[in-house]
Parts: sequence; structure tokens; C-alpha cells
Amino acid sequence: MAGITFPIKTEALVVEAAGSGFKRQTVYINDMQPDEVLVEMLYTGICHTDVVGEMGQFPQVEFPIVFGHEGAGIVRSIGSAINDPDLQVGDAVICCYNYCGHCKPCAGGRPAACAKHAEFNLHGLRQNDLSTPMRLEDGRPLRCQFYGQSSFARMSVVSGKSYVRCPYPIESLEHYSALGCGFQTGSATVLNALKPHPSKSLAIFGAGGVGMTAVMGAKVLGLETIIVVDRLADKLEMAKSFGATHTVNTANTPDVGKAIHEITGTGADYIVECTGVPFLMDALFPSIAAEGIIAILGVPPIGYVIPFRPLDAVLDNITLRGIVQGQAVSRKYVPYMIELHRSGQFPIERLCTTYNMDKINEALADVRSGKVIKPILKWE
Repeated sequence: MAGITFPIKTEALVVEAAGSGFKRQTVYINDMQPDEVLVEMLYTGICHTDVVGEMGQFPQVEFPIVFGHEGAGIVRSIGSAINDPDLQVGDAVICCYNYCGHCKPCAGGRPAACAKHAEFNLHGLRQNDLSTPMRLEDGRPLRCQFYGQSSFARMSVVSGKSYVRCPYPIESLEHYSALGCGFQTGSATVLNALKPHPSKSLAIFGAGGVGMTAVMGAKVLGLETIIVVDRLADKLEMAKSFGATHTVNTANTPDVGKAIHEITGTGADYIVECTGVPFLMDALFPSIAAEGIIAILGVPPIGYVIPFRPLDAVLDNITLRGIVQGQAVSRKYVPYMIELHRSGQFPIERLCTTYNMDKINEALADVRSGKVIKPILKWE
């Protein structure tokens, strides 16, 4: 931590209360612990989780808080307990999810299934002492450990488990920032968690950043039947360019289950639900084949319950599972995505639209309307 003097004056997009919006404010970083890294954020993707968090739909989230969990930037200081001989001040890093490192899933090499995932990612506090390194100008504590990074800040204290070193030039970070969450979640759900045989059919509900990268992952595996369901025709056309073999436009095809059965004859062998939209989640069981697997990635409104008859699930041997981060180990999987991108198999740059940080409301409006797929915020 040599050369850094605290407190550090910086900027962040602060959410004061549920539904109050993202407000650019001056904030202060009070300190940094030995197992943390100080990162100057250059880019951060906007994920649906940030939007849902701002709305107050996570009971684990308390305010005021800084969201953001698809950050990428430059290391400015390294804590004394960081055991990473390859990491140096000035390195480019991509931020990713946090985990405890001690529970049964973590000890078994499955940190995405950490038993304390909510505490380490949603609470916004350090879990060793429940402190926060950031404060507002009026002195109030500001939660800034969202997913171990809170990347909606120009400078952020990042958990020593929440970064991946990027071996390529800083300029590459613009499109790589979302690798730590959305793009990892979509592609790794297919490539790492489900691993469907090429002869199986896969339906992907939602053609956002998660859904599109799920399509890319399915194309890498060589799946013969890749169905994408969405309400926007231009997104469905883009999905075809990434490898989708069939599309279902819910704007003119309200019965999704019937449409998928017409395509497959039996229903989809796998469904990856990326939206959290009740209308589409209602269609999950009517769309799945016998012995099929439904993977839930999207976050539905509080109180929503998927309608299904347990007897049907039993008789048809249907599996319903939630998947976090594609069950990926980020320090292994993020470099894999980078190499897929550099080989032309993972064209994520086509999904990204960059906005200056003060244009966050425009970026949010554009992603809600479907004008853009993955908005990337840039600190000037």
C-alpha cells in the first residue's frame, strides 16, 4: 500500500434509498485492508442485478450503497496479504464475484456456490468485521463491497478474491468488463454447468447479454438446435448471427410452449431462463421435454412463484435448478472467455455500447427499451 495516502477523495454513483436512482457524488475511501486491492475503474457494465438492487428487490441490500459488479480497471495499490506474485501496480484487472473461501462448496473448488454468497456479494460490507471503506461527504458510512467490488465508483477497494488479471492491453477492458458477471453467467451456464451434447436441443429465454452469450456458448459446443425466445425482432436476428437455429418472437407468438414443441417435436431438452419475466417463466414447464433440465438465471419479482404440478415433474423426470455465475471459477473461466474472444468465437464487442458515466440514466433507458444489449459505463 506504499504511495497511497488515505482518505482518498473520489466519485461514485450512490443509491441513497430503494428506488432513489443512481446519483453521482463525491465520496471518500477511508482505508484498505491487507487482503484488498485498490482499483481505478475505467469501465463497468450495467447488469440487471444492479437495476434490481436499486429498486430494493434484494432483502439483503441496505442503503446507502454503491452498486456495480462488472468492473475493469487498473491496480493502484496491493494489500500486503495478497498472495499473487504476478499482480503488479499498473496491471489491468477484470472484477468478478466474491466468496468466503472456507465453506464446503468453496473448499471443494466451487466458489460460485459459496454458502455465504449473499453475505459476500449483496451486503456491501466486508465480512471479516462488517466495516466499509467508503463514506459520504457528510460522514455517513457507504456500503461499497457489492460483489466485493462496487464498481460504480471511480476508485474502489476490491476484495482479493474478486479480480482476475488481464494479460492484454488496457484498451481491451472496454469489452472485457462484463466478463466477470453477465457474459460469464450466460456462456458458462452452457459450457461449464450444463454441457449439453450437440444432439440435444436448447431453448434460451431472453436475448440480452446473458442470453446472447449462452447462444455463443452453445455454438462453441456445436448444438444442432438452439432456440432463442424474445420480444424484439432485431435481437432475434442478432441471435441468429451468433448461432441460433430458431427463434420465437413473443410479440406475435404468445404460446411459447406450443412454439417450442412445434420446433422440437418433444419440447426442449434444456432451457436457460435469463429474464426473470413471469410471462416467460410461466412457459418453462410447458416448454421442457421429458428428462429435460431447466436452468434459472433470471431474477423474478418478489413473490413470483413458477406454476407447475409436481406430479408432472416426477413423471417426466424434469430437473429444475438455479445456477449462479455458470458455476464458473472466474480466475480460470475469464481467461478462457478472453481466448474464445480473441479466436473469433465469442464476439462480445457486438453486444456492447459505451456511455460516459454521467449518461447512466440514458444507458438504463436504452437497455430497458431494448435499444442496447450491454451498456458499458466509462469513467472520463
